Amino acid sequence: MDVDTRLLRYFVAVAEDGSLTRAAQRLFVSQPALTKQIKQLEAQLGVRLFTRSRAGMAVTEAGRALAERVPALLGDWDRTVRETRATAIRSHHVLRVGFLASGANEATPRIVAEFARRRPGWRAEMRQAAWSNPSAGLADAEVDVALVRLPFPGQESLRVAALFTEPRCVALAAAHPLAAREVVPFRALWDEPFVAAPAETGRWRDYWLAADERGGHPVDVGAVTDQPDEWLSAIANGYGVAIAPESATRFYARPGITYRPVTGISPSEVAVAWAPADDTNPVVQGFVRCCLAETGRADGPAPGRGPGVPST
Repeated sequence: MDVDTRLLRYFVAVAEDGSLTRAAQRLFVSQPALTKQIKQLEAQLGVRLFTRSRAGMAVTEAGRALAERVPALLGDWDRTVRETRATAIRSHHVLRVGFLASGANEATPRIVAEFARRRPGWRAEMRQAAWSNPSAGLADAEVDVALVRLPFPGQESLRVAALFTEPRCVALAAAHPLAAREVVPFRALWDEPFVAAPAETGRWRDYWLAADERGGHPVDVGAVTDQPDEWLSAIANGYGVAIAPESATRFYARPGITYRPVTGISPSEVAVAWAPADDTNPVVQGFVRCCLAETGRADGPAPGRGPGVPST
């Protein structure tokens, strides 16, 4: 029987927290999506892992047996993946770099060029991820390092070094009444339909809907998209408005879409992220230092987000 390791990670989170709600928040996924994954694991194993009640999720006897063994199993798997990945990096001299949308904006090509200068013979292979994968492939070890937007799923178990912040703005159809304003207060957008990321991205989706800054006002989702082109088309066609980083005005300019500054919401933060096992990986850390250097940051992550970047 083949079981997706992601299902096992979800199981461990629920078993440890004893609550679907808390586990979903910790995993940055929606509660319905997490419930579906737990049911899928139970169906694959043919056993009931939890007893559900108003008090939370109690682990069954079978669930306890699984919970005792899964952490070690996942630890062995993670070490195997890291060792395999490190071998591939060394043999091919290719560093896989995940990124979302515009990555680190105008700094991205400078970072790649500086990495090539510091590491002759090496290449940074840029891999763009869909918005349904906010860690840009890092959480699943599909890449070695990633340029991400905070917050993202699995952030707590990875190293994160903040690079810069930028204001968020609103993208609207050019014919939208609010497009005539120079600046749009976020309160004026509360009743607008929004173009959203997939529901399974949990708090990532909530962040780009500015859910915490609505004063409890519900969100009206007019369309769900996973790629920049789909996102732009949904906005241009009037299915909804969307919160975006200010750099979208440069990287995603398109006829039929207007971007306006928004007041009343927090800025977006761009970071470079890597796995704790790569704290001493000279290639990964070399790329991290390039990111810090080309964005004007000191050689170290933001306070409280991981250890300092090793020097060479």
